[in-house]
Amino acid sequence: MPDLKLGNQNKKTGVILLLMMWLLIFALLAWFFSGVLERQNNPNQSVSSHYVSDQVLEVVLQRNRYGHYVTNGQINGVQVEFMLDTGASGVVVPGYLATELGLKKGPPLTVQTANGAIRVYAVRLDQVSIGDISLSAVKAMINPKEQSRIILLGMSFLKHIEFTQRGDSLILRQYVQAQ
Repeated sequence: MPDLKLGNQNKKTGVILLLMMWLLIFALLAWFFSGVLERQNNPNQSVSSHYVSDQVLEVVLQRNRYGHYVTNGQINGVQVEFMLDTGASGVVVPGYLATELGLKKGPPLTVQTANGAIRVYAVRLDQVSIGDISLSAVKAMINPKEQSRIILLGMSFLKHIEFTQRGDSLILRQYVQAQ
């Protein structure tokens, strides 16, 4: 006569293993698709630079699926994510990111945004880079209310860079001194 307890135990083990397999499959799919979505949001995660002449350094960015130019870069040597915004007068760093970057709040300012007047704090960034394009002493603002992980890269940086949009690409050019 077969042992019914052993059969029930094997059945429970099989069900548990099947559930674990499905959980693993769902976890792998979620991980895969989160990477796909991140690449759609920021298609410029790995930025390459090249010289188009002896004195012109160029970076080409691709537009994301929302029509924005989002790219990885650096502030003071720390990896960050930028959204290029020609409508922003300066670089705008969310408050919590400013703390992580070790930025000290300068004098308070009131600025007008699309959502009305807000209080920000002036700061000067030692170094801002996208690929090999790099600027020193960039004026910026810390917005303590902003919770996004993306830093707006406004005109206090972009006015020093030539930029041209062609189709879904934004070409950034920095004219550098011959070494």
